[in-house]
Amino acid sequence: MEVLRSQELLSLSESISFHKLPSFETVAVISKAKGANAYSWDESRAFLCFSKQRKIWIFRHDGGRGFVEVKDYNVSDTVKSMAWCGENICIGVRKEYMILNATTGAMSEVFSSGRISPPLVVSLPSGGFLLGKDNIGVFVDQNGKLGQEGRICWSEAPSQIVIHEPYAIGLLSKHIEIRSLQQSFPLIQTVGLRNVRHVIRSNSAIIVSLEKSVYGLFPVPLGAQIVQLTASGNFEEALALCKLLPPEDSSLRAAKESSIHIRYAHHLFENGSYEEAMEHFVDSQVDITYVLSLYPSIIVPKSTVLPEPQKVTDFGLDASDLSRCSSGISDDMETSPRAHSDLEENASVESKIVSHNTLMALIKFLQKKRFNIIEKAAAEGTDEAVSDAFGANFKSYDSNRSKKSNKGRGSVPISSGGRERAAILDTALLQALILTGQSSAAVELLRGVNFCDLKISEEFLHKSCQYTALLELYKCNDMHREALKLLLQLIEESKSEPPRPELIQKFTPEMIIDYLKPLCGTDPMLVLEFAMLVLESCPTQTIELFLSGNIPADLVNSYLKQHAPNMQARYLELMLSMNEDGVSGHLQNEMVQIYLSEVLDWYRELSSQQKWDETAHSPTRKKLLSALENISGYNPEGLLKRLPADALYEERAILLGKLNQHELALSLYVHKLHVPELALSYCDRVYESQLNQPPGRSQSNIYLTLLQIYLNPRRTTRNFERRINNLVSTPNAEIKRNNSSASIRSKGRLPRKIAEIEGAEDVRFSPSNTDSGKSDGDADEANSEGGSNIMLDEALDLLSRRWERINGAQALKLLPKETKFKNLLSFLGPLLRKSSETHRNFAVIRRLRESENLQVKEELYDKRKAVVKVTGDSMCSLCNKKIGTSVFAVYPNGTTLVHFVCFRDSQSMKAVKGSQSRKRSQ
Repeated sequence: MEVLRSQELLSLSESISFHKLPSFETVAVISKAKGANAYSWDESRAFLCFSKQRKIWIFRHDGGRGFVEVKDYNVSDTVKSMAWCGENICIGVRKEYMILNATTGAMSEVFSSGRISPPLVVSLPSGGFLLGKDNIGVFVDQNGKLGQEGRICWSEAPSQIVIHEPYAIGLLSKHIEIRSLQQSFPLIQTVGLRNVRHVIRSNSAIIVSLEKSVYGLFPVPLGAQIVQLTASGNFEEALALCKLLPPEDSSLRAAKESSIHIRYAHHLFENGSYEEAMEHFVDSQVDITYVLSLYPSIIVPKSTVLPEPQKVTDFGLDASDLSRCSSGISDDMETSPRAHSDLEENASVESKIVSHNTLMALIKFLQKKRFNIIEKAAAEGTDEAVSDAFGANFKSYDSNRSKKSNKGRGSVPISSGGRERAAILDTALLQALILTGQSSAAVELLRGVNFCDLKISEEFLHKSCQYTALLELYKCNDMHREALKLLLQLIEESKSEPPRPELIQKFTPEMIIDYLKPLCGTDPMLVLEFAMLVLESCPTQTIELFLSGNIPADLVNSYLKQHAPNMQARYLELMLSMNEDGVSGHLQNEMVQIYLSEVLDWYRELSSQQKWDETAHSPTRKKLLSALENISGYNPEGLLKRLPADALYEERAILLGKLNQHELALSLYVHKLHVPELALSYCDRVYESQLNQPPGRSQSNIYLTLLQIYLNPRRTTRNFERRINNLVSTPNAEIKRNNSSASIRSKGRLPRKIAEIEGAEDVRFSPSNTDSGKSDGDADEANSEGGSNIMLDEALDLLSRRWERINGAQALKLLPKETKFKNLLSFLGPLLRKSSETHRNFAVIRRLRESENLQVKEELYDKRKAVVKVTGDSMCSLCNKKIGTSVFAVYPNGTTLVHFVCFRDSQSMKAVKGSQSRKRSQ
C-alpha cells in the first residue's frame, strides 16, 4: 500500500483500490487489476500503471471517483518491479530491465538483471532510476542510459530501497544500510533490525515494519550532521547537506558552506591537491589576502584598508625548506655521504615540483577572482574621476594619496579598497607567472589594464632578469624615459661578445623605433632625444618614424643641427626622397647649403695642395649638382655669393639658369667647362619648360642664344666677367626671378610632335621663335668680327641636331657669310621638307574650309525656303488668340506661331527673371 499526497490510500491486494483517509471510504476499485502483481503511481500526472501476467495497463485518474484506461502493452515476461519517470516506465522482468515509452509504446533494453536477487527499480527524486543488480545499485537516466560513473555497493543484495535525500536506505536480510548518494557512496550508518518486512518513506522519517512492531528512523538535524561530517573530514557530504538547509536559513547556509570550503581547501592543500583546494577557496568567497598568506615568498603591497589575514602555514616553501620537511630522514639516522647527497638531490627536485604545482594552482585561483576585482577597481576609478570633475572634496584622502599612473586608470588613491585589492592580486599574479616560466602571459598581463605595484614589480622583474616584462611595466606606468634607457642598455649588451646569459631575447635598435611610434603625438621631444641614438644605425626606419608621427620637419632639423649635425644632411636626403612635397623651401635650402659647405671645404683643401680639377666630382659634389638641378626651394642668389670666382663653374651655371641668366650659363658651359653637350642639354631643358608656359608670355629661343655664343665668342667672353660681377653685387637690380623657370627639372627630351592635317592650321612660326634677343646689327657685328675663334663646327652641329626647334631665317642671319652651303644640308634639308609639308597641309585645310563654308550656305538657303501658312484659324501659342492680320513670329521648328508682341513680351520677362536670379545668387 501507499499513501498519496491527496490523502488517499493506494493498495494492491486482489485488485487495486483507492480509499479516502482517514475514513477508509472506498473511492475507486480497478477491476482489471485483479491478479496484478506490481504497480507504480505517477503523482504529478495522476497516472497508474500495473502489470498482470505479461501485460502492462495504464490508467489515468479522471479527478473524480473513477479511472480511465489509456493503453495497454505486452511484455516478454512477468514484471517483478516497475517505476515511473516522466513519460517512461522502467520495467524489471526476470532477466533484464527495459524502458517503455507510455505514449508511443517503444520498448528498449537497458541491461540484464542480477542472477541472485530479483529485479529492483527505484525512482529517484532528481529524475532517473536506481536499478539493482544483485548487491550493486546502478544509476540510469529516464531513457535508460548510464548516469553517474559511481555505483552503490551494498554489503548484500537489498530486497527494498527507499530514497531519503541525501541518503539511500537499503533493506538487507539482517540489517538496514544507509548510504550517501554523493560520489563514492560511502556507508553512513547500519541499523541492526532483523526480520524487517517493509520499509516506507514518510514526510519526516523512515517507517520500518517488523512482524509485531513498527520502528521510525528519524534523521539527525542537518546542522548537527554538518558539524559531525566536517569534524570527521567528510567535507563533500557536509557540503551536500548544506544545500538541503531550508531557504529561510540562507545566511547560516552561506556561512557554513564558506567555513567548510575553507577547511576542505586546507585539507586538500596539505595533501597535495592544490588545484582542487583553490577551487574550494574560490567557492568560499574568502579574500585573496587569506590565500596569499599561504605564500610568504610572494611579495604583495601593504594595505591600509584591507584587514590583516590570519597567518597560516606556508605551502609554497623554498627548495631548502621543502627538502628538510619532505626528506623523511631523521637527524640521528646514520647514512653514508653518497646516500645523503642522493636523498638531498631527490628532495630538491621534488620540492621544485611541489612549488611549481602550488604556484600553478594559485595562478588559476587569481585568474578566476581577477575579473570581478578589476571591474570593481575600475568602477572606483570612474567614480573618483566623476567626483573630481564635479569638484568633490577629498581632504580625508590627501594625507595618504599616492599618485601612481597606469594605463587607463590615472591616479590611484591608497585608501581605495577595490584598487588595493586589485594591486595585491595583479602583483601576486605577475610574480606567480614569472616563477612558473610563463613570461609571455606576464607580458600580456602588463599590456592590458593592470594594477601591479610599481616598486615591488620592478624589483622582482629586475632580480628575475625579465626585461621584456619590465619594459611593459614601465610603459604601462608612462615611465617611457626609464623604459628607453633600459632598452638602450639591453641593445648594447646584446652587441657584446659573448652576450650575457640572462638575455634570452636579442634586443635590436628597431625595438626603440617601435617603442617611440605611439609617443610621437604626446612627447615629440622625447622621441627626438632617443631617435637620435638610433638614427645612424636605422636611418630609414627613423625617418619613417618622423614622417608617420607627424613631427614637424623644422623641429627635427633644428634638433639635429644642435645634437647631431653630421646626420642633418642624411635626414634631409631621406626626407626629400620619401616625401618631396612635404619638405619646405627652407629645409631644401638648408640641405643645399650643407652640401655646398662640404664641397667648398673639399675645394679649399685641394686648392691648397694645387690638385684642384674642375672635372672632378666627389660624392658630395654629385649630390650638390643633383640637388641644384632637381629641387627649387633654395635661394640661388645666396648660393652664388658663396661660390669662388675661378672654380665650380658647373654649379654656377645651374644657379644662373635658375635666375634665367641663360646666356651666362651657356657661356660657362662653352667657354669655361668646354663641354658643348652640357650646353645642349641645358637648352633642351629650358625649351621644354617653356612649352608648358602660357602662350602669351614672350619667350626667347634658347638655341639661337647658344648659336650666338658659338659664333661670337669674343663678345661673349668680353662681357662675361662684367655681367657676373654685376649679377653678384646687385642681384636685385639686375635679376628678375622667373618663378616658373625656377622649377626646371631634368626630364629628358620630349617626343617630337607631329602635326596632323586638321591641326596644322594652328602651327605657326611664332615671333618668339624668331626672337633671338639680338638685332640685325648684332648679327652684322658677329659676322664682321668673324675670324678663326668662332666655333663654327659646334654651331653647325647644333643646327643639324635641333633644326626643328630653331627659326631658320634667324639662324642664317647669324651664320658667317663664308659658310659653305654643303655644310648646311643637314640643317636646311629637313627644314625645307618640313616647310613644304606644312604649306601643303595649309592648302588642304583651306580647301576643306571652303567646302565646309559652301555646305553651310547651302543649308542656310534651304532653311530660308521654308513656307508658313497662316489662316484665319491660326492661334498664338502664347496668348491662345487668333493671329488674324497681326504681325507674327515663327519659332525655329517652323510650326509654332506667336504674335510678335507676345514674343517680345516673353523675351523681356525672361530677361527680368534672369537678372533677379543673378542678384539673389550674388
